[in-house]
Amino acid sequence: MKKKQWQGWGPDEQAEQHYLVQPRALAGGGDVRHVSEFLRASGWRDKSKTGGPLRMESPDRTVRIAYDPYVLPGGWTIHGHADGANGEWSAHLGQQTPAEIVAGLTDALTRPRSAHAPNVWAPLQEQNWHTRFEGQDYMATSPDGTAWMQYRQSPDGAAMWWTGAQDKQGNGWTANFTPNTPMHLVQAFSTELASPDPVMRPRGRVPHSAQIRTWSVSVKPSQLSAWQQARITAARAATWARNSARSTRPRTSARPYTPAGGARTRR
Repeated sequence: MKKKQWQGWGPDEQAEQHYLVQPRALAGGGDVRHVSEFLRASGWRDKSKTGGPLRMESPDRTVRIAYDPYVLPGGWTIHGHADGANGEWSAHLGQQTPAEIVAGLTDALTRPRSAHAPNVWAPLQEQNWHTRFEGQDYMATSPDGTAWMQYRQSPDGAAMWWTGAQDKQGNGWTANFTPNTPMHLVQAFSTELASPDPVMRPRGRVPHSAQIRTWSVSVKPSQLSAWQQARITAARAATWARNSARSTRPRTSARPYTPAGGARTRR
Protein backbone atom coordinates (compact mmCIF):
# COMPACT_ATOMS: atom_id res chain seq x y z
CA MET A 1 0.00 0.00 0.00
CA LYS A 2 3.05 2.28 -0.10
CA LYS A 3 3.22 5.20 -2.49
CA LYS A 4 2.63 3.36 -5.74
CA GLN A 5 0.51 5.24 -8.24
CA TRP A 6 -2.61 3.63 -9.60
CA GLN A 7 -1.88 1.69 -12.82
CA GLY A 8 -5.17 -0.12 -13.37
CA TRP A 9 -5.51 -3.87 -13.45
CA GLY A 10 -2.98 -4.57 -16.20
CA PRO A 11 -2.86 -4.68 -20.01
CA ASP A 12 -4.90 -7.88 -20.57
CA GLU A 13 -8.03 -6.91 -22.49
CA GLN A 14 -9.90 -10.18 -22.02
CA ALA A 15 -13.26 -9.48 -20.41
CA GLU A 16 -13.55 -10.65 -16.82
CA GLN A 17 -16.65 -11.69 -14.94
CA HIS A 18 -17.85 -9.32 -12.22
CA TYR A 19 -21.07 -9.00 -10.30
CA LEU A 20 -23.30 -6.10 -9.40
CA VAL A 21 -24.36 -6.62 -5.79
CA GLN A 22 -27.43 -5.26 -4.01
CA PRO A 23 -27.95 -4.18 -1.27
CA ARG A 24 -24.56 -2.52 -1.21
CA ALA A 25 -24.30 -2.73 2.58
CA LEU A 26 -23.87 -6.52 2.31
CA ALA A 27 -21.41 -6.47 -0.62
CA GLY A 28 -18.25 -6.93 1.49
CA GLY A 29 -15.26 -4.65 1.86
CA GLY A 30 -14.32 -4.22 -1.80
CA ASP A 31 -11.20 -2.45 -3.06
CA VAL A 32 -9.46 -0.20 -0.52
CA ARG A 33 -8.02 1.82 -3.41
CA HIS A 34 -11.47 3.26 -4.02
CA VAL A 35 -10.81 5.29 -0.87
CA SER A 36 -7.04 5.72 -0.85
CA GLU A 37 -6.51 6.79 -4.47
CA PHE A 38 -9.16 9.51 -4.20
CA LEU A 39 -7.51 10.85 -1.05
CA ARG A 40 -4.07 10.79 -2.66
CA ALA A 41 -5.41 12.65 -5.70
CA SER A 42 -6.89 15.20 -3.26
CA GLY A 43 -3.49 16.00 -1.82
CA TRP A 44 -3.45 13.67 1.19
CA ARG A 45 -0.09 12.27 2.31
CA ASP A 46 0.48 8.52 2.22
CA LYS A 47 2.20 7.58 5.48
CA SER A 48 2.04 3.82 4.92
CA LYS A 49 5.04 1.59 5.41
CA THR A 50 5.86 -1.12 2.89
CA GLY A 51 3.90 -4.25 3.71
CA GLY A 52 2.02 -2.51 6.50
CA PRO A 53 -1.44 -1.06 6.93
CA LEU A 54 -2.68 1.92 4.96
CA ARG A 55 -2.10 5.24 6.73
CA MET A 56 -3.01 8.62 5.26
CA GLU A 57 -2.96 12.18 6.58
CA SER A 58 -4.87 15.26 5.44
CA PRO A 59 -2.92 18.17 3.92
CA ASP A 60 -3.45 20.26 7.07
CA ARG A 61 -2.55 17.28 9.28
CA THR A 62 -5.80 17.49 11.25
CA VAL A 63 -7.24 14.14 10.14
CA ARG A 64 -5.63 10.70 9.94
CA ILE A 65 -7.08 7.61 8.29
CA ALA A 66 -5.84 4.05 8.77
CA TYR A 67 -6.95 0.73 7.34
CA ASP A 68 -5.46 -2.34 9.00
CA PRO A 69 -6.52 -5.80 7.75
CA TYR A 70 -3.73 -7.56 9.66
CA VAL A 71 -5.25 -7.42 13.15
CA LEU A 72 -8.56 -8.56 14.59
CA PRO A 73 -11.15 -7.27 14.16
CA GLY A 74 -9.34 -4.98 11.69
CA GLY A 75 -10.90 -2.26 9.59
CA TRP A 76 -10.89 1.52 9.34
CA THR A 77 -9.97 4.13 11.95
CA ILE A 78 -10.52 7.81 11.22
CA HIS A 79 -9.34 10.37 13.75
CA GLY A 80 -9.88 14.11 13.71
CA HIS A 81 -8.12 16.66 15.91
CA ALA A 82 -10.12 19.28 17.79
CA ASP A 83 -10.64 22.60 16.04
CA GLY A 84 -12.58 25.75 16.74
CA ALA A 85 -15.95 24.22 15.84
CA ASN A 86 -15.55 20.60 16.97
CA GLY A 87 -13.82 18.61 19.66
CA GLU A 88 -11.61 15.62 18.95
CA TRP A 89 -13.53 12.87 17.18
CA SER A 90 -13.06 9.39 15.76
CA ALA A 91 -14.83 6.79 13.68
CA HIS A 92 -14.25 3.03 13.61
CA LEU A 93 -15.57 0.97 10.72
CA GLY A 94 -15.40 -2.81 10.45
CA GLN A 95 -13.29 -4.54 7.83
CA GLN A 96 -16.32 -5.63 5.79
CA THR A 97 -17.72 -2.10 5.55
CA PRO A 98 -18.02 -1.58 1.76
CA ALA A 99 -15.33 0.79 0.48
CA GLU A 100 -17.99 2.73 -1.42
CA ILE A 101 -19.79 3.51 1.86
CA VAL A 102 -16.54 4.38 3.65
CA ALA A 103 -15.80 6.75 0.77
CA GLY A 104 -18.98 8.64 1.55
CA LEU A 105 -17.26 9.89 4.69
CA THR A 106 -13.68 10.10 3.45
CA ASP A 107 -14.58 11.89 0.20
CA ALA A 108 -16.47 14.47 2.27
CA LEU A 109 -13.26 15.18 4.21
CA THR A 110 -11.74 16.59 1.01
CA ARG A 111 -14.60 19.01 0.24
CA PRO A 112 -15.64 22.32 1.78
CA ARG A 113 -18.47 22.01 4.27
CA SER A 114 -21.91 22.92 2.92
CA ALA A 115 -23.65 25.98 4.32
CA HIS A 116 -26.81 23.92 4.80
CA ALA A 117 -27.42 22.33 8.19
CA PRO A 118 -26.70 18.59 7.96
CA ASN A 119 -29.40 16.00 8.58
CA VAL A 120 -28.18 12.44 9.05
CA TRP A 121 -31.68 10.95 8.79
CA ALA A 122 -32.81 12.70 5.59
CA PRO A 123 -30.96 10.41 3.12
CA LEU A 124 -32.33 7.37 4.94
CA GLN A 125 -35.92 8.63 4.97
CA GLU A 126 -35.66 9.47 1.25
CA GLN A 127 -34.95 5.76 0.63
CA ASN A 128 -37.91 4.68 2.78
CA TRP A 129 -35.94 3.60 5.81
CA HIS A 130 -38.09 3.12 8.91
CA THR A 131 -37.20 5.73 11.57
CA ARG A 132 -38.40 5.57 15.16
CA PHE A 133 -37.51 6.10 18.80
CA GLU A 134 -36.43 3.09 20.85
CA GLY A 135 -36.38 4.36 24.40
CA GLN A 136 -33.94 7.29 24.39
CA ASP A 137 -32.30 6.09 21.18
CA TYR A 138 -33.32 7.08 17.66
CA MET A 139 -33.16 4.31 15.05
CA ALA A 140 -33.43 3.90 11.29
CA THR A 141 -33.71 0.51 9.59
CA SER A 142 -33.47 -0.28 5.89
CA PRO A 143 -36.62 -1.58 4.16
CA ASP A 144 -35.21 -5.12 4.01
CA GLY A 145 -34.09 -4.99 7.65
CA THR A 146 -30.43 -5.75 6.92
CA ALA A 147 -28.91 -2.34 7.73
CA TRP A 148 -29.41 0.22 10.47
CA MET A 149 -28.32 3.60 11.78
CA GLN A 150 -28.78 4.53 15.43
CA TYR A 151 -28.01 7.41 17.75
CA ARG A 152 -27.41 5.71 21.08
CA GLN A 153 -27.35 7.18 24.57
CA SER A 154 -26.16 5.10 27.51
CA PRO A 155 -27.52 5.55 31.07
CA ASP A 156 -24.38 7.46 32.06
CA GLY A 157 -25.06 10.07 29.36
CA ALA A 158 -22.43 8.89 26.84
CA ALA A 159 -23.63 8.98 23.25
CA MET A 160 -22.47 7.73 19.88
CA TRP A 161 -23.61 6.93 16.36
CA TRP A 162 -23.86 3.18 15.76
CA THR A 163 -24.49 1.65 12.34
CA GLY A 164 -23.96 -1.52 10.38
CA ALA A 165 -25.44 -4.33 8.33
CA GLN A 166 -25.97 -8.03 8.92
CA ASP A 167 -27.58 -10.90 7.04
CA LYS A 168 -29.46 -13.82 8.56
CA GLN A 169 -26.24 -15.87 8.69
CA GLY A 170 -24.63 -13.25 10.94
CA ASN A 171 -22.24 -11.92 8.27
CA GLY A 172 -21.74 -8.18 8.14
CA TRP A 173 -20.08 -5.24 9.83
CA THR A 174 -20.60 -2.49 12.37
CA ALA A 175 -19.26 1.04 12.69
CA ASN A 176 -19.43 3.75 15.30
CA PHE A 177 -18.78 7.49 15.39
CA THR A 178 -18.09 9.50 18.52
CA PRO A 179 -20.65 12.26 19.20
CA ASN A 180 -18.17 15.01 18.22
CA THR A 181 -17.91 13.63 14.69
CA PRO A 182 -18.95 16.52 12.39
CA MET A 183 -22.55 15.93 11.39
CA HIS A 184 -21.95 16.59 7.70
CA LEU A 185 -19.53 13.64 7.66
CA VAL A 186 -22.07 11.33 9.28
CA GLN A 187 -24.66 12.50 6.76
CA ALA A 188 -22.26 11.80 3.88
CA PHE A 189 -21.83 8.29 5.28
CA SER A 190 -25.59 7.73 5.67
CA THR A 191 -26.16 8.93 2.10
CA GLU A 192 -23.92 6.19 0.71
CA LEU A 193 -25.27 3.64 3.18
CA ALA A 194 -28.83 4.26 1.97
CA SER A 195 -28.02 4.48 -1.74
CA PRO A 196 -30.01 1.89 -3.74
CA ASP A 197 -27.28 1.67 -6.38
CA PRO A 198 -25.51 -1.70 -6.54
CA VAL A 199 -21.74 -1.97 -6.25
CA MET A 200 -19.42 -4.13 -8.31
CA ARG A 201 -17.35 -7.04 -7.04
CA PRO A 202 -15.05 -9.39 -8.98
CA ARG A 203 -15.77 -13.10 -9.17
CA GLY A 204 -14.70 -14.80 -5.96
CA ARG A 205 -15.26 -11.65 -3.88
CA VAL A 206 -19.04 -11.84 -3.62
CA PRO A 207 -20.22 -12.73 -0.10
CA HIS A 208 -22.24 -15.91 0.35
CA SER A 209 -25.53 -14.53 1.54
CA ALA A 210 -29.12 -15.43 0.82
CA GLN A 211 -30.06 -11.77 1.25
CA ILE A 212 -28.10 -10.28 -1.64
CA ARG A 213 -29.05 -10.05 -5.29
CA THR A 214 -26.41 -10.27 -8.01
CA TRP A 215 -26.21 -9.60 -11.74
CA SER A 216 -23.32 -10.99 -13.78
CA VAL A 217 -21.47 -8.51 -16.01
CA SER A 218 -18.40 -8.83 -18.25
CA VAL A 219 -15.90 -6.02 -17.80
CA LYS A 220 -12.56 -5.34 -19.47
CA PRO A 221 -9.62 -4.30 -17.28
CA SER A 222 -9.31 -1.08 -19.29
CA GLN A 223 -12.91 -0.22 -18.40
CA LEU A 224 -12.24 -0.72 -14.70
CA SER A 225 -9.11 1.40 -14.97
CA ALA A 226 -10.98 4.14 -16.83
CA TRP A 227 -13.73 4.26 -14.21
CA GLN A 228 -11.21 4.54 -11.41
CA GLN A 229 -9.17 7.11 -13.33
CA ALA A 230 -12.28 9.25 -13.84
CA ARG A 231 -12.77 9.35 -10.08
CA ILE A 232 -9.10 10.29 -9.56
CA THR A 233 -9.27 12.98 -12.25
CA ALA A 234 -12.34 14.50 -10.59
CA ALA A 235 -10.49 14.63 -7.25
CA ARG A 236 -7.46 16.31 -8.82
CA ALA A 237 -9.64 18.86 -10.63
CA ALA A 238 -11.54 19.75 -7.45
CA THR A 239 -8.27 20.09 -5.52
CA TRP A 240 -6.76 22.31 -8.20
CA ALA A 241 -9.88 24.51 -8.22
CA ARG A 242 -9.81 24.95 -4.44
CA ASN A 243 -6.11 25.75 -4.39
CA SER A 244 -6.51 28.22 -7.24
CA ALA A 245 -9.39 29.97 -5.47
CA ARG A 246 -7.29 30.35 -2.31
CA SER A 247 -4.27 31.71 -4.18
CA THR A 248 -6.33 34.32 -6.06
CA ARG A 249 -8.46 35.42 -3.11
CA PRO A 250 -8.10 39.21 -2.62
CA ARG A 251 -6.53 40.53 0.56
CA THR A 252 -9.09 41.48 3.20
CA SER A 253 -6.91 44.17 4.80
CA ALA A 254 -4.82 46.91 3.22
CA ARG A 255 -1.09 47.03 3.71
CA PRO A 256 0.10 49.92 5.92
CA TYR A 257 1.28 52.97 3.97
CA THR A 258 5.02 53.48 3.94
CA PRO A 259 6.55 56.62 2.34
CA ALA A 260 9.15 56.08 -0.33
CA GLY A 261 11.81 57.64 1.87
CA GLY A 262 11.55 54.93 4.52
CA ALA A 263 9.49 53.98 7.50
CA ARG A 264 6.80 56.35 8.62
CA THR A 265 7.45 57.89 12.00
CA ARG A 266 4.91 59.17 14.40
CA ARG A 267 5.22 62.68 15.85
